Amino acid sequence: MFRKRYSAEEIVNKLRQAEVELSRGSSVAQVCKQIDVTDQTYYKWRREYGGLKTDQARRLKDLERENARLKRLVADLSLEKAMLQDVASGRLGAA
Repeated sequence: MFRKRYSAEEIVNKLRQAEVELSRGSSVAQVCKQIDVTDQTYYKWRREYGGLKTDQARRLKDLERENARLKRLVADLSLEKAMLQDVASGRLGAA
């Protein structure tokens, strides 16, 4: 099954469109069909992006990417430090 990835701006726009349709009396199922997502995706998006403006959503995604990059960097450096400590203490050299 084809799975489309939406940008943060597209998600916020789809949520706004959904809010308009819901205020007109449409059901969640109808709205989800109209914006071409599942009910689960709609509720997940609403939980994550509900109330955000387009620029705020973009900033949120940028910060999440930066946070993931920094976590990987810390993990790599911690592993390297542990290996250097093992070598310095002579644990690996005596084998």
